[in-house]
Amino acid sequence: MRRIVPTGGGGKGLAILGLIVVALWAASGFYRVQPDEEGVVLRFGAFNRTAAPGLNYHIPWPVESAETPRVTTENLVFIGFRSGDAAPVRGQAARDVLEESLMLTGDENIIDIDFVVRWRIRDAGDYLFNTRNPEPTIKSAAESMMREVIGRTPIQPALTEARGSIEDQVRSGTQAIMDQYRAGVAITQVQLQKVDPPAAVIEAFRDVQRAAADRERQRNEAEAYRNDIIPRARGEAERMIQEAQGFRDSQEARARGEAQRFNSVLQAYSNAPDVTRRRLYIETMEDILRRNPKIVVDDRLQGLVPLLNLGDGQRAAQRPAAPAAAATGPLLSAPRPQQGAPR
Repeated sequence: MRRIVPTGGGGKGLAILGLIVVALWAASGFYRVQPDEEGVVLRFGAFNRTAAPGLNYHIPWPVESAETPRVTTENLVFIGFRSGDAAPVRGQAARDVLEESLMLTGDENIIDIDFVVRWRIRDAGDYLFNTRNPEPTIKSAAESMMREVIGRTPIQPALTEARGSIEDQVRSGTQAIMDQYRAGVAITQVQLQKVDPPAAVIEAFRDVQRAAADRERQRNEAEAYRNDIIPRARGEAERMIQEAQGFRDSQEARARGEAQRFNSVLQAYSNAPDVTRRRLYIETMEDILRRNPKIVVDDRLQGLVPLLNLGDGQRAAQRPAAPAAAATGPLLSAPRPQQGAPR
C-alpha cells in the first residue's frame, strides 16, 4: 500500500487514494448487454430506462443498477404433463398431470389435453416490475383459456379438425390476458401435444370412431353408386323415349301413307271398278310370282315327266326369281287389256 499511496504528506496521499476509489467506483458503472439480452437500468430501485446490446454505462451503485434479462430466448410452459426435454415432440409427454389435463367439452364429454405454451419477453421493464411470477401467471392464464375454449367445443371436432383453431384461440386469449396484466411477454405459440379421451374409455371411444369411419365410408360408396347409376338410368330412359317416339312417328307416317293409298285406290275404283279390279289382280299376282319359284311349261308338250325338285325350289326361294324371258319354253302371258282401256 505504501508503494501505491505515497507516505509523505498525509493529506496528499489521502487525496490520491480518494481519487483511485472514485475512479474505481465510476468504472463499476460500465456493463455489457449481450445480443440476446436487453438492459434495464434502475435508479434507486425504480425503472428508469432500457439499454441496447453492447457496452453501456449507468451511474454506479447505489444510485443506479442494471438488469439484463434475455428477451430473444423462447421459454416453454408445460400444461397437463411434465417433461425434462426443452423441446418436446408431440405425443411424447414424460408424465401426465391429470388435474391439469382433464377438461369438459361443450357436449359434456371429458377429454385429456396436454399442450405447450411458448413465450418470450417483449418488454423487459414490464416483465421485471409488473408481475411477481411471470411463468406461473402465464401457465394459469393459458390453462384457464384452454378450459374456456374446450368448454365451447364438442369432443369430435376437438379430436379432429378443430385442433388448429383451438391453438389459435388459446394463444390469442392468453395474450389478451397477459396484455391486461402488462406482463411484457409475447405468447408466440400454443402447441397441442395430446388430445385424447380419458384412458379408462379410450378403447371404447376408438371403437365408436372406427364405426363412424365405416359409416362414412359406406355412405361415400353409396353416394358414388348413386352418382353412377342415376345418370345411366336417365340416359337409358331418354334413349327408350326417343326410340318410342321414333317408332310412333314411323307408324303414324306409315298409317297415313296406307290410308292415303287406300283412299286413292277407292277413288280409282269408284271411277272405273272393272279396270281397278283387274289392275289390283295383276299387281297382286306380280308380287306373288316375284317372291316364289316358278316353272313355265308349254301345254302342247307330250310325255313330260313330273319333277319334284325340293332342293332347287328351296334355293330358288332364297334368291331373286329369274326374268320371264330366261325361262325355257314359250311364256304364258296374261291377256292384254283392250287398247284404250286404262290400267
